[in-house]
Amino acid sequence: MTIISPSILSCDFSKLAEEVKLTAKAGAEYLHVDVMDGMFVPNLTIGPCVVSAIRPHADIVFDLHLMINEPIRYIAEFKKAGADIITVHEEACSDVTETLKAIRALGCKAGLSIKPKTDPEKLRPYLPYCDMILIMTVEPGFGGQSYIHAATENIRAAAKMIKEGGYDIPIEVDGGITNETIKEAAAAGATIFVAGSAVYKKPDIARAIWELRENAAI
Repeated sequence: MTIISPSILSCDFSKLAEEVKLTAKAGAEYLHVDVMDGMFVPNLTIGPCVVSAIRPHADIVFDLHLMINEPIRYIAEFKKAGADIITVHEEACSDVTETLKAIRALGCKAGLSIKPKTDPEKLRPYLPYCDMILIMTVEPGFGGQSYIHAATENIRAAAKMIKEGGYDIPIEVDGGITNETIKEAAAAGATIFVAGSAVYKKPDIARAIWELRENAAI
């Protein structure tokens, strides 16, 4: 099943509630929320108060991507704000296993992400605690970047180890997803696609989401 998770990082923040409502009406299954702390990545975005404010405006899965150091400190706040999935970075946790367990204990699905240059083998020990794997196909921190094609190998490697381990864990990709690059990511094993500019910079959000889904199936 192909899932499109539009990233609100590319929204018009002056009309955020309206954009979130429109995203749900346009047929998106997930809403991707990028949380950045200015330390793990060189940018600052939003916190639990914004997630809480927009949660009533969309009855879809809130897919939170925490690009912050030691995210275990804040996962309870993001759960309370309305998160359904909480994804953390392997590179940002001093104890990855405990962080993933803590996310699950709160009743959220636990995701684990790696940057493009991180060896995907680092994911292997944590697969028993994961409900989703997120492969970054740009360097995290800013929207609007171009897809790093070398990162497609990370998708393939993750898909292989998931299959070898007998796990049922979907792979999400984030970064530079367009109607063209989504084909490459899907062929490598991804089924959940984060798209920012490819959705919110188009005149018809519903059509943009439909086109992405159709191209993922090619």
